[in-house]
Amino acid sequence: MNAETRAWLGYAAENLQTATLCLQNGLVNPCLQNAQQAVEKALKGLCLVRGLPLRRTHSIGGLRAQILAAGANCGVDNDECDLLDSIYLPSKYPLGSILPHFEPSEAMAKQCLAIAERVVRDATQQADEVGT
Repeated sequence: MNAETRAWLGYAAENLQTATLCLQNGLVNPCLQNAQQAVEKALKGLCLVRGLPLRRTHSIGGLRAQILAAGANCGVDNDECDLLDSIYLPSKYPLGSILPHFEPSEAMAKQCLAIAERVVRDATQQADEVGT
C-alpha cells in the first residue's frame, strides 16, 4: 500500500477509534461525526486503491457512486449512504433553525459505528490485496 493510501486509511482508523471511545462515553454527536469521517476517509483511500481521482466532497453517496462506476465494491449501500450523508451537518453544528429537526440517538450512533467498522475493514483489506 502506498503512503498516500496508508495515510487516508490511517486517518479513517483513527476516526473509527475516536467514534468508539465517544460512544462508550455517551457522546453521541462526536461519535456520529467520527463515524461519518471514518467512512469518508476509507472511501477516499479506496478511490486511491482503484486509481480514481480524489474528489473534494463529504458525500458518502457520491464517493460510493464513483467507486461503483469503476467496477469496485465499497461495502456501503444506498440507505447507509443516505444515513451518513444526513448526519454530516447536523451532528457538527447546532443549526436547528436552518436544518430539519435532528435528534441523534445511541441507536443511530451504534448503527453508524457498525457501518464505519465494516467500511474501514473492507477498504483496508482491498488496499492490502491490491497492494496500492
